[in-house]
Amino acid sequence: MAIQRMDNVGIVVENMDAAIAFFVELGMELEGRAEIEGPVADRCTGLDGVRCDIAMVRTPDGHSRLELAKYRSPAPISAGPRNRPHNILGTHRVMFAVDDLEDTVARLRPHGAELVGEMARFEDSYLLCYVRGPEGIIVGLAEQLR
Repeated sequence: MAIQRMDNVGIVVENMDAAIAFFVELGMELEGRAEIEGPVADRCTGLDGVRCDIAMVRTPDGHSRLELAKYRSPAPISAGPRNRPHNILGTHRVMFAVDDLEDTVARLRPHGAELVGEMARFEDSYLLCYVRGPEGIIVGLAEQLR
């Protein structure tokens, strides 16, 4: 047996509206919002009394999605400071291909994006950078050079 596809990446957020605004400004499309609760949510997550709001955002090509989740119950647990370094164990970033790196970073700054390091050129192939977005999420951006 093989997997069919990667369906989505889940990110727990505190400010749902800010997270949606950030990813929509990046170029993703809001697919929908819902409230999740009940026995299936409890069993799936291994938590009791789950009540959470979710929003699904997708890339314009429709192939990739992020599921943003804001837990109302049980209360979310902080994983530590939101400006953690890039080499922390676990998921460390989500990467997106963009048309214009400098323009993308400029559009994301009003939504709280800050460069983690600086923009860097990889040979004649890519212009790359990491920005820290909502909830301290590190988002990688890559512009393919022609």
